[in-house]
Amino acid sequence: MTAEELKKSGERINTVGRLINIREGLGREDDTLPWKVMNEPIPDEGPVKGSFVTQEELDLLLDDYYESRGWTLEGVPKREKLNELGMGELEGIVKAKQEE
Repeated sequence: MTAEELKKSGERINTVGRLINIREGLGREDDTLPWKVMNEPIPDEGPVKGSFVTQEELDLLLDDYYESRGWTLEGVPKREKLNELGMGELEGIVKAKQEE
């Protein structure tokens, strides 16, 4: 197995996990961080002392992550990405949720 094939296998695994979550009703609103990370300032000494992740920062990170995965801004794998990964037959999961 080449490095590229291994990378594609990892992408398929990640995408299948995402499709299962979509099928079960989970979406972008469920992609969050623990309450403590987003609400309690870091108590340690150092350059990040007192900081925490805001919702705006998380939204930007999610946008970038979804784009890098080939997903929509709602975190849904695009048809092109599914086809690229040889998973076009799973597009029905996405369509079924969009029709609800």
